[in-house]
Amino acid sequence: MANVSLRNIDKSFGETKAVRNVTFEVAKGEFLVLLGPTGAGKTTTLRLVAGLEKPDAGSVLIDGADVTSAAPASRDVAFVFQQYSLYPHLSVYDNLAFPLRSPARRMPEDEIRSRIEAVAGMLRIGGKLQNRSTKLSGGEMQRVAIGRALVRRPAIYLMDEPLSSLDAKLRADLRLELKRIQRDLGATILYVTHDQIEAMTMADRIGILSEGRLVQVGSPREIYADPDNVYVAARLGQPSINVLPLGALPVRSAPRTAYSVGVRTEHLDISRDGGPGANARLDWVEHLGDQNHLHIRLGDHRLTILAQPGTDLSAGEALRIEAANPLFFDEDGRRIR
Repeated sequence: MANVSLRNIDKSFGETKAVRNVTFEVAKGEFLVLLGPTGAGKTTTLRLVAGLEKPDAGSVLIDGADVTSAAPASRDVAFVFQQYSLYPHLSVYDNLAFPLRSPARRMPEDEIRSRIEAVAGMLRIGGKLQNRSTKLSGGEMQRVAIGRALVRRPAIYLMDEPLSSLDAKLRADLRLELKRIQRDLGATILYVTHDQIEAMTMADRIGILSEGRLVQVGSPREIYADPDNVYVAARLGQPSINVLPLGALPVRSAPRTAYSVGVRTEHLDISRDGGPGANARLDWVEHLGDQNHLHIRLGDHRLTILAQPGTDLSAGEALRIEAANPLFFDEDGRRIR
């Protein structure tokens, strides 16, 4: 496995700036996730590392070697795409064997079989090796697509939202499988997604992208608890952080330059109050099984927060809400610490 560095990378397509002065490093054996909405520059960044795009400025290094101008085939990377990209006329075994039989890295058949059986065991598709890929479920096809990258044993794995087309249960299962495999192999993975759950559960570190810029990089806990701005704060957390104008919610102290306040469930003290101290009303309770979302009206503003499944609060109740240790932001949305 290798480390990967991007240094001051710029990439434009016509008038559109897809990547703007991006710099970061993926350490050996690290699982780094780039998180952001559509158009943030996630896939373009992967394609720049793979050599499928050439940067307008900056450099790409793999294991210390500058590969900015190198051909994709010489970079020793494996790319897992959002769509399965399997050969429908081939069996699962032959799909997995395909990259090992290419002229660039042809291997003896006994070694190919050994690698395939090991990877199939890790992915729990050992009983499907003789099936045509068209006879597989969606989850099995994606496992084969991931397996085709794993048998290569490249310097780095690049994964472009490989789980986004699967149903919720399969996504949850494969998230755990992929993280387990990454730890077992000590693999270096650069993974992109718009799904905060994937980022939180799999990443060693998360990089937040916005309009081609890398806004913040840190551990999932750091990104959640200590965001640099409103944009980053809104990327993680379910329900999303509530951002209110300063003064809309009682706070115990606020910086002089604070313009808005960000509150999650853990930042709020909530109590029933049918008297003059009430400042909010519970509009409705959204029951989600293992948790509830409370939808609260606070003057002209609305808040959504979490509550335990056994909460005895009900719609229409008057509440007293106060913020304790919230996040403060200035007029431009930057965090005030």
